[in-house]
Amino acid sequence: MTDSGLVIDLRGHRIDSLDDFWDAVAGPCGLPDWFGRNLDAWSDTIQGRGISDVIDRHDTLVVHVDRAGMFAGNHPDAQALADIFDGAQNRLALHAS
Repeated sequence: MTDSGLVIDLRGHRIDSLDDFWDAVAGPCGLPDWFGRNLDAWSDTIQGRGISDVIDRHDTLVVHVDRAGMFAGNHPDAQALADIFDGAQNRLALHAS
């Protein structure tokens, strides 16, 4: 692990579903082809580590998204995803679109 943060900036990407989110983070986060594309798999990836070499090389992960699409309101998938980020080692940053 390095003493650095991994910043994934998805602002400008339309994210209407969890599938859109997985598509957007797969490349920059170095998710393997066998990644489960579900909330449990994401939790294991960012909390437990050991799944993505890219994420594992960094002390922190920050994912920036626009407050649009599924992040515009109280979408249950967006809330469930946000709850996985611990706010310290892993953070989801919402921005006005």
